[in-house]
Amino acid sequence: MNIIKTALEGVLILEPKVFGDERGFFLESFNQRAFDEAVGRHVEFVQDNHSRSARGVLRGLHFQLPPHAQGKLVRVTQGSVFDVAVDVRRGSPTFGRWVGVELSGTNHRQFWIPAGFAHGFLVTSDSADFLYKTTNYYAPQAEGAVRWDDPAVGVQWPLDGRPPLLSPKDAQAPLLAEAAHFD
Repeated sequence: MNIIKTALEGVLILEPKVFGDERGFFLESFNQRAFDEAVGRHVEFVQDNHSRSARGVLRGLHFQLPPHAQGKLVRVTQGSVFDVAVDVRRGSPTFGRWVGVELSGTNHRQFWIPAGFAHGFLVTSDSADFLYKTTNYYAPQAEGAVRWDDPAVGVQWPLDGRPPLLSPKDAQAPLLAEAAHFD
């Protein structure tokens, strides 16, 4: 597995080794030992989720607050997305900064977003199947969000001049300055 560090400490891009020929391909999508080595500690996942979204759907920017904070290991098995992590840890030197990466069923990349970061993605193909492992169970009372287009964060979404398709909740999410944060 190739590990790529990002500009946000702890946020990683993981590239599995893909073995392919004219018949198709094989890859190891998860290995506990290799993952723990990559992140530098043991991480326990408790829930797997799968979503399918159409082109132009933007989901996020979401996180959960302690004691229900979640780390997420995300990947796309079909289609492509522009995936984003935003630092929402108030005392962090990178508070409010973001990184983004293309995840696709072709490049097989995975994105590790530790607790303390908001997460979102924009579907850039006709549709995309998005899979993610979480380190904590979903807890609606602990939900936090940052508005997808907060100018203080400045995510450069590849929208190609089209407005994104948003849920009502995401359209009304607070700006970073008004959102709940990790202290």
